[in-house]
Parts: sequence; C-alpha cells; structure tokens
Amino acid sequence: MAYRYDEQMQPPEPRRVSDVAITTHEHVFEVDPRLMERWVLQQTFPNWDSLRIMNARGDHLAWMHRHFADSVVAGSEILADIEAEGADAATGAAP
Repeated sequence: MAYRYDEQMQPPEPRRVSDVAITTHEHVFEVDPRLMERWVLQQTFPNWDSLRIMNARGDHLAWMHRHFADSVVAGSEILADIEAEGADAATGAAP
C-alpha cells in the first residue's frame, strides 16, 4: 500500500454550511478555520485521521456517559427549559 501525501494531506474542497461552519468530508462539520486563526493554530493531519476521529465520536461519547454521567439530558429538553424560563420571566410567574 502506497502513501500518497497529496491525497492524504489535502482534504476535499470545503463547503460553507453556515456563517461559522464548513464541511469537507460527508457528515464532518467544522468551525470555519478563519474564525479561529487568532486563538487556535490549526493542525494539519491526514484525511484518514479526520475520518477516524469522526467515526469514533459515538464510541467516545458512550464511554464518557458510562464513566461520568449520572444522566443524559437531550438538548431539546434544555432548550424547552430555557424557553419556559423566558416565558415565566415575561409573565412574572415563578418557575
């Protein structure tokens, strides 16, 4: 198996998906690197490593939940709580 530097070190052309996010590989969303240049130096690593990290996200999250989480709260529940607090504040009702 040959390692072709240009194939592995040059990700696909990025596609903008929002004001702050881009995507290169399918299902891989990243903060636009231009927004982070001042604070975080970007590392260059091979395409296969980006895909390896992306494919391991679920396993890593499951491990973190098993070891550190007493419960898992869905983001939609958090948003509903925030919206309810905002509605209560607007009407003067106690939460």
